[in-house]
Amino acid sequence: MRRRWAGRRPDPEGTPGVNEVDQLVDRARSGDHRAVARLVTIVESGESAAGGGRVREVASALAPHAGNAQVIGLTGSPGVGKSTTTTALVSAYRKEGKRVGVLAIDPSSPFSGGAILGDRVRMQEHALDPGVYIRSMSSRGHLGGLAATTPQAVRVLDGVGFDVILVETVGVGQAEVDIASLADTTLVLLAPGMGDGIQAVKAGILEIADVFVINKADRDGADHTMRDIRSMMALITREPHEWRQPIVKTVAHKAEGLEELLEAIEKHHSWLGEHGELQRRRTARASAEITAIALGLLRAKLDVTEELAGSVAAGELDPYAAADRLLGEG
Repeated sequence: MRRRWAGRRPDPEGTPGVNEVDQLVDRARSGDHRAVARLVTIVESGESAAGGGRVREVASALAPHAGNAQVIGLTGSPGVGKSTTTTALVSAYRKEGKRVGVLAIDPSSPFSGGAILGDRVRMQEHALDPGVYIRSMSSRGHLGGLAATTPQAVRVLDGVGFDVILVETVGVGQAEVDIASLADTTLVLLAPGMGDGIQAVKAGILEIADVFVINKADRDGADHTMRDIRSMMALITREPHEWRQPIVKTVAHKAEGLEELLEAIEKHHSWLGEHGELQRRRTARASAEITAIALGLLRAKLDVTEELAGSVAAGELDPYAAADRLLGEG
């Protein structure tokens, strides 16, 4: 008689009777990139999120291990060198012996929903490094420069033991502010000759930057770009204890200015801890994640009937009353 493992799934690469997700987490924490990829795929696809399923199991299994990674976001207009800077940072952190995870968000086609995932191609020099995991994620039409499931993917990489997580946004320009609510430190990249100083004003980038990076600083106009940023920062009134964003010049493909950039990131991380801002940001991040999940579950459960919608369309019921009725409050 064939023995069945009630509530358990045998893993061909593990021990029968041990929960599959627990095995994946153990393997991922041991450096198995295939297991890391599988965990990210589960949360990215939202497998059975409404009814329980493995996406919940993943969240539960990773919760005790989360909260240790340093999350760094990189944003800026297309062409400023975000991928090159990300690659340079990976090299620098690997020299320090840190395990690095990269989430590169690529724009998706409005027609097919697919993405070229070119960032992963540009970071191939780290592809065989066992201490680096690179994942390209399609934005799937989500605005704000990130994919809808990026926060869950960050939680996976944090939970499986990555020391540093680099999140590179799409690069569409003026709407990329979601990264500020996800990262501990947000780097805003600009480049000379691209009008980025003006773009920063238009986009409100000044408010989300923790560190300004003028990349491609070997080009003409780098000093002018720096003066533009300093002029904008001078318009902001700050208390003595508030963080003042440093401006760092880099030439990422030559690794020039990288030490200064790492120093600026580390100073900001220390400031966050000293002023209680790190905990505040991470609590706000968790709050936003909880709200997003709750709204998703609510949408999955709500079923607006044709009769109810028809009553609103006919003027027999106002939409607020209809919403109350849908929620069982009317």
